[in-house]
Parts: sequence; C-alpha cells; structure tokens
Amino acid sequence: MRAAEPRSAAEQGDAPTGDLDAEHPSADVDAKRPRATPADPHAGPRPTRLDVPAPPAATWPRTALTRAVVRRALRELPLQARFAGTGSVGKGGPLLDVHDPGAFHRRIGSQGLIGFGESYMAGEWDAPDPVGVLTVLAAHAAELVPAPLQRLRGLWALRQPPSRRNTPDHARNNISHHYDLSNELFALFLDDTLTYSSALFRGFPAHWDLLAAAQHRKIDRLLDLAEVGDGTRLLEIGTGWGELAIRAAARGAHVTSLTLSREQRDLARERVREAGLSDRVAIELCDYREARGTYDAVVSVEMLEAVGEEFWPVYFRTLDERLVPGGRAAFQVITMPHERMLASRNTHTWIQKYIFPGGLLPSVKAIERTVRDHTRLAVTRREGFGAHYAETLRLWRERFTERAAEVAGLGFDETFRRMWTFYLAYSEAGFRSGYLDVQQYLCTKEDLAR
Repeated sequence: MRAAEPRSAAEQGDAPTGDLDAEHPSADVDAKRPRATPADPHAGPRPTRLDVPAPPAATWPRTALTRAVVRRALRELPLQARFAGTGSVGKGGPLLDVHDPGAFHRRIGSQGLIGFGESYMAGEWDAPDPVGVLTVLAAHAAELVPAPLQRLRGLWALRQPPSRRNTPDHARNNISHHYDLSNELFALFLDDTLTYSSALFRGFPAHWDLLAAAQHRKIDRLLDLAEVGDGTRLLEIGTGWGELAIRAAARGAHVTSLTLSREQRDLARERVREAGLSDRVAIELCDYREARGTYDAVVSVEMLEAVGEEFWPVYFRTLDERLVPGGRAAFQVITMPHERMLASRNTHTWIQKYIFPGGLLPSVKAIERTVRDHTRLAVTRREGFGAHYAETLRLWRERFTERAAEVAGLGFDETFRRMWTFYLAYSEAGFRSGYLDVQQYLCTKEDLAR
C-alpha cells in the first residue's frame, strides 16, 4: 500500500499530544447516537446467500507447479502450514490448516489470491489465528511468487472486469455492492457512532468501550486540519452514516455531504434530524463529479480508495474546483507501498471481487504526484497512524464474531460470514504487517488575491 515511514508516537501507542487530542465543546452534542434501524422499518431480514464457485478443473502439471510454488514459499515463512494427509511445512508459528489440499492448490493455481480467499470461504482451510497467518503472508507479499513468475504477471494474473470501472454509472453499483448490504449488518459490529474508518486511540491495547471516543478524536482531528468552525461552508465527499457531518454542524458549519448509497443517505438523514441539525446539513445522493458550488473546506474519509486509479486526477481536480481561494482539503486514505501498487494495479483481487469492486489503494507517491500534476493544491501536511487501524479492525472483527448468531438472523449465511471474517482479518493483517498504512492529509489552495 505505501512506503514505510518512521512511526510517530501515536502509531507506537503512546498518548498523542497537541492537536491529536483536541477536544471541542460540540463533543457532547452527539455523545449518544441511536442504533441503526432498517431503512424500511417494516421490512424483514434481507436473505443473503453466497455461493463459492466450485474448485476449478486444472491440468495435473499446473496443479503440481502450484503445489511446488506454494510449498516452497511457505517453507521459508515463520508459520506452520499443515496439509491433510501430506505433512507440514514452515518454520513454525501460527497454524494454517489445509483440509482439502487438492482444492486449495487448484484454486490458487487458477486464480491466485482470489482462489486463496475463496478456499477459506469454502472451508477448505482454516486457522486458529487467521490474523497471525495473514500477517505473516502480508509481511512477505513481495516474496511469495518467485521472481520469474512475477515478471510474467501480465500473462497469468486475472484482469479487472471492465464493468467495475468507476465511471459515474458503474460507481453507483460498486458502492451499492458493499454499503447497501444492510444498515443493520454494519450496526452489529460498529460502535454507536456508526463510523466505518480507522479510529485514533490514546494508547494501546484498544478497548471497545473507548472506540466511540477514538472515532470522535479522529473526526475532530480532520475537522481541525480543515479549520472547520462556525460559519464554515463544508463539502463532505462520502457521507458514511453521518457522524462527521453531525460533528461538523455541531461546530456551526453548514455541511453538504455526498453519498452514492441510498441506505447510508436515509439513515444519515434520520440521524441528522434526531440531532436537531437538519438546518445545517444537506445529504445528497450525488457523485463527487456532479458536485457544484464553492466551499471553504472539503473533507473526505477513506473514499479515495473507491475512486479507481484512472479517476484520481478527476477526484483531486474536483477538490480544487470546489474550494475557494485559500480553502483547505483534509482527507483520510488507506495507502500501500508504491512498488506493490504498480505491480497490482491492473489485476483483479479478492477484495475487489467480493468486498470493494473497482477499488484500488493508492500510494503516498501516487497521491502527491497526482495532486502536483493535476491541481493548484499543495500538500502541506501528512501523518500516518496505521497501527490504530489494526486495533480498530480487531475490535470490529471480535464484535462481528461475537454476534455471528445475530448476523445469521439478518439472513446472512455461513459462507457470507466466513467471507466477512476473512475480509476483516485480511485487512487487520495488512496494517499489523506494515504493508498497509492510513494517512490524514491536508492540502491547501493558495489565495492569489492576498
């Protein structure tokens, strides 16, 4: 996701200082938030059955080559990979227990990491500590495929389907695929703020009862970067379930918030009404490319990841065009190392297929190059806090696991639950290994009249 940087005190778990801990009188306004309810209170559970494709047919030579490559890679890693009936490899560590080696190797041989994830969804492998296993794999991601095969990646790697490009029409479908699953589903594992992005903790280990405050701390830090206060005209790209808009309006800002998710829009509007802030917040079902007007500040939290590489220039030009001279854009984004971004940007991944269609994590280098080459904005501040995302994801994953019966009660079957568990563990492992990071950026627009 992005190049490693020296870790700050906040990333190491020490108590943050300065503006990281800035608190505002508005914090009390939304200390208690209502639980999510279905968009239609009379609607029953939405049944969600997920069928994993059967293990693909594969030639014996291809399967044998895959088996050799996989076992060669695992043999050198600090884990134990146990293959039913055929022994174990690895240098010791968290256990990867493969129940059906034939299906496991056929899937990986035909679909790479998509096959690895589908094999977990199908129950063909398990792990007592899936985050531990996936952290080891993420830490050695660049070494898992031998160099000769890496050079031939264009021949064997799956390509992203054209239908997943984030054109204005496709973007709505891509966003709906994830965020319109069910407000109730997200409410089961998120805290009462319904904030679905990295929190910012005072210290580690993080605890569930501190998550809501840590989410407010993250939001306040971003609003501080954008200098949002009384009378600020604020554009938010990506509403979520409305917590940032509510927090900004409580400071006295006038907020226009854009989303492509109908379920998020409906619940966010309800939460804004219950907070008594409807006169200060407008939530619109609108693509960022369709935004109009000018604003003192623009904020966005973990939305750039869904834009797609070909549209990054459009996204940043939108920030530039919507800001008045002297305006400030503050955004939060997950990043990956630049080299890995270049290697994987045209391939189809498990996350793209099952969780976030059309998405791509940028690198720090790609973000700053795009801002420089396509806008009049200047990057004036950046700070990473990836270790905080690992803890946020752990809390979500543990909560999701604890509430598995309630997830099932919403109509989501076992395969879906295994998929979601893998997604949360896979993401957590990315941050624990340092393969992923999360940044808050500040970009400013020069006021030439001054």
